[in-house]
Amino acid sequence: MSNMLISDAQAQVAGAAAPGGGMGQIVILVVFVVVFYFLLIRPQQKRAKEHQAMLGKLGVGDEVVTGGGIVGKIHEINDTFVTLEVAENVRIKVQRGQVTSLVPKGTYKSV
Repeated sequence: MSNMLISDAQAQVAGAAAPGGGMGQIVILVVFVVVFYFLLIRPQQKRAKEHQAMLGKLGVGDEVVTGGGIVGKIHEINDTFVTLEVAENVRIKVQRGQVTSLVPKGTYKSV
């Protein structure tokens, strides 16, 4: 009885392959990669490009927010670091890449 069940199962596996079934899987995979690219990768690249452009146009006197939420006015800037004035005569140095956004003039004084 047991031998009869095993041979039936092996026969079903051997005959399960359908002609042309692999092409449908490849098409589904390609569609998945295209959707993944347009929904995840492309928008992230666009945001990174905009962030790099914003970092490139930073200047002394601009008011910014850092990744940690610190609001300050740029006192000094170089290639890798930005010195922010966060209060009167209180300056901190942060990495340039940690500046997340420019804020409108006057925001620093209102905080």
